[in-house]
Amino acid sequence: MRPVRIALFIAALGAVQAHAGVFDDEEARRQVADLRVKTEARFDQQAKGQLDLANQIQRQAEEISRLRGQIETLNYELETAKKRQQDFYLDLDTRLRKFETADSANPTVNPENGSNPKSAGDPAKESQEYEASLNQFKAGKYKEAAAGFGVFVQKYPASSLAPNAQYWLGNAWYAQRDCKRAIEAQSVVTTKYADSPKAPDAWLAIATCQQEMGNPTGVKRSLDTVIAKYPGTPAAETARDRLKKK
Repeated sequence: MRPVRIALFIAALGAVQAHAGVFDDEEARRQVADLRVKTEARFDQQAKGQLDLANQIQRQAEEISRLRGQIETLNYELETAKKRQQDFYLDLDTRLRKFETADSANPTVNPENGSNPKSAGDPAKESQEYEASLNQFKAGKYKEAAAGFGVFVQKYPASSLAPNAQYWLGNAWYAQRDCKRAIEAQSVVTTKYADSPKAPDAWLAIATCQQEMGNPTGVKRSLDTVIAKYPGTPAAETARDRLKKK
């Protein structure tokens, strides 16, 4: 009987071990399945995060593109407005100069001494030199225009075209983004040629430079001066509009 008992014990032990082996395999498969589910969930979450980030980047790129387009449009409109204003002043300057030239060709004689109240000179030559510098400005050759107008105001300080030349000298410096020299040139117009039609426009030009230089106090002072000294002029109206927008 003893050998039989031993045989039964061995058989039972084998069955237990076989059952334990089956249990271990099932547990391993369950753990693998759980790990797969967790891995897939983590992967899905990461994929979703990457997709959201990609969409956010795309939206930002589209917004940047839209803003860039707006900036380009605004720059174009600003340059167009500046060009229109420049053309307006050039046209006005040409019209005024025609009247001044006609006046120079028919001077008024002083009844007391028979002399011309204006300084003697060659209006045709002055006009030719002035026109040459103005044409350079029109062509965008601002450096050459500044040099030409600078020579003109030194050569013909008493000319009827001197205030205009001084004014365009300031504009030529401004066009070169040199606000310091532009203000210096326009300040001559507002002091030496304070009674000139260019004086109020010179004050506006000074205010523009002061604004670009970050001097709001100076801007207000210049615009207030235009309104106070030159009421009823287009420049004064422009100054009021600019003050309202501040």
